[in-house]
Amino acid sequence: MVRLFVALDVPDSVKDALVALCADLPAARWSSRDQMHLTLRFIGEVEDSRLAVLDAALTALAHAPFLMQVAAVGCFPPRGAARVLWAGIQAGRALMLLQQAIETALQHTGLPPEPKPFSPHITLARFKTPPPPAALHTYLERHAAFSVPEWTVSAFHLYSSQLSAGGARYTRERSYPLQNR
Repeated sequence: MVRLFVALDVPDSVKDALVALCADLPAARWSSRDQMHLTLRFIGEVEDSRLAVLDAALTALAHAPFLMQVAAVGCFPPRGAARVLWAGIQAGRALMLLQQAIETALQHTGLPPEPKPFSPHITLARFKTPPPPAALHTYLERHAAFSVPEWTVSAFHLYSSQLSAGGARYTRERSYPLQNR
């Protein structure tokens, strides 16, 4: 069995800016720099033998490169006790179309539909115990204007994930270039 997800990488300069946000919030389990990505579709545990079928479905996708930007910070859920702190994504229709194409292609391989609606973000931290509301409010206000320059997304990737006590370790299994066709 292998645990898989489809994601977009972010440039090193964006990771540097995101890492700078990873401080000054009690109870946060901050994401490491090498874990920062935008998940397009979590696949979950599949048989190793299914990897070729998934790869073929993703290889067949045609999508043009597009611009993307990280801007704003927030948390899930939007009301109540925070469980996840995130950096928001601005990419418009192109990102949504790519994610929908990936979702459809994976469903055609027999995977069930993703039960949650797609909400593009990069996870900055998780909370086992929610932070004090005043500290979270201060953090969100301090970083309300956060943004980085946009960049061109030119590929998406299939990753495997190995869970351990020290956190998840991601391995890029395949890459799929975006091309004007």
